[in-house]
Amino acid sequence: MRITLVGSRHFGVTTFDMLRNHGVEIVRVVVADGDDRLAAAARAAGIEVTVQANPKLVVAREIADGTDLIVTAHSHARISKEALAAARLGGIGYHPSLLPRHRGIAAIEWTIKEGDPIAGGTVYHLAERMDAGAIAAQEWVFVKKGETARELWERALAPLGQKLLGEVIDYAKAHNSLPARPQDEQFATKAPSLSD
Repeated sequence: MRITLVGSRHFGVTTFDMLRNHGVEIVRVVVADGDDRLAAAARAAGIEVTVQANPKLVVAREIADGTDLIVTAHSHARISKEALAAARLGGIGYHPSLLPRHRGIAAIEWTIKEGDPIAGGTVYHLAERMDAGAIAAQEWVFVKKGETARELWERALAPLGQKLLGEVIDYAKAHNSLPARPQDEQFATKAPSLSD
């Protein structure tokens, strides 16, 4: 299984490490910032790093030849339709909510703001619309009273993301396909940035 990893920051690095422990080949790492810690980890491991020409969009030429699957980990860029078509199985990402609830950049903040008693994580198929692709894996966790978005992410949602991504990668290796069930649009909510 040949993977192009698109991501950044700590979650990008932990996903990079998790993928290497799951017996897949990371053929390229794509980052928005060449100085990002994920880029440094990839270079240290001798893996090719490509810096996106547009930090908001990943295009087909930035995906490594022969990629089976694109995995995103803390990437705020859209993966173009052509880029997804360049990978045999398309792409997956992790979103820290129970999709279709809280689609958007501030999912955890909205989970806290709305007083949701449970939160969760979803590995989903990358698609044209942000956070709207079919669900590959999903699991829920309780939200502790008084917990901040950062505490919830660090305690439960980031580790859950690693677990779910690993499970979907293992499934893809065993079945040469990805699990998929459509999101139910009647339950979709938006989680736009709270700083706007």
